[in-house]
Amino acid sequence: MCNVALRGGFGTLTDVTPRARRTPGSDRTTIQDVAAAAGVSVSAVSKVLRDAYGVSPQMRERVTAAVEELGYRPHSAARTMRGHSDTIGVALNGLTSPFMTEVATGISEALEPTRYQDIIVSAGSSPAAQQNRIEALLDRQVAGLVLVAPWIDVTWIEKTARTVPVVTIALHGSSENFDTVVDDERLGAQLMVDHLVSLGHRHIVHTSMPPAFADSAFVLSHTARRQGYEKAMLDRGLEPDIIETWYSEEGGYQAAVRALDRDTPPTAIFAGADIAAFGVLRATEDRGLRVPEDLSVVGYDNIYTSTMNRIALTTVDQSGQVTGAGAVRLLLDRIAGRAEPEEFVVSPQLKIRRTSGPPRSRNH
Repeated sequence: MCNVALRGGFGTLTDVTPRARRTPGSDRTTIQDVAAAAGVSVSAVSKVLRDAYGVSPQMRERVTAAVEELGYRPHSAARTMRGHSDTIGVALNGLTSPFMTEVATGISEALEPTRYQDIIVSAGSSPAAQQNRIEALLDRQVAGLVLVAPWIDVTWIEKTARTVPVVTIALHGSSENFDTVVDDERLGAQLMVDHLVSLGHRHIVHTSMPPAFADSAFVLSHTARRQGYEKAMLDRGLEPDIIETWYSEEGGYQAAVRALDRDTPPTAIFAGADIAAFGVLRATEDRGLRVPEDLSVVGYDNIYTSTMNRIALTTVDQSGQVTGAGAVRLLLDRIAGRAEPEEFVVSPQLKIRRTSGPPRSRNH
């Protein structure tokens, strides 16, 4: 797996030199004017406007007073301030997923013919870590943000998107403030269930991560896949069977062990991600099972390793590079001034290879 380079670094913004105050309500009032009036740094003003963690009550009071006195309008002024920035902030939900690196590659390649450079960070999987690293990107005054599978409060994303253009990837839901790029993962999961059922499978286990949000108005990609699987199974009169685990090789391995240790093991395991399917394949090797004769194993993402002849995994392709390029197109349109929200949907494609086949006859 290739590593994603961190382009650039996090610089330090120094306090601005005090200047004469603008006339209240002036259209030319900038964040620098607010900083000068409050006697703080531009970074401090930005943190107050975003309601960032760690802002003291005294700092908030000074900045708020300056904003009100000058009639500063954060949304329009933020566009002016960031208009000459040549950087795009990209926050990935970790670097362990090969699909993430494909998305990052798509973003970088799409930016090559433009004047923009990407700053790519691994934001981690915890909400606190993600928010802190996105805050660091905002402190760099990036022209826009691409948030890949953000595991953070959507209301915080909404608030951030009012001051800087934002595009999310793998977050299903609609917002008036930011754009979204998603795969039609409910359809993709249905395609996979249809394929397995057509082969004769009736007991199909699906591995999925726990839901990220209590608010069902927004779901991440793994939950959309889970929903698609559940609906497809129920529509065919079959009982959904879900084992929760993390999308990693070890997570897939542990889920497979649990499934195969049952008195009546499944005839097929539909891993929610290719990386988890690799763990399922390892578990079958440890048990001496043949794939697909004894167990069909399928995944989702169609990462490069899945296409290799020695693995030849049946999976769903959602093209990480197309996803990344789509996010760049939406973000550049936002930076150029488009205000209406847009959604870019990648159509899933079933890739049938050697790991799926008819089930072995069993007595149920």
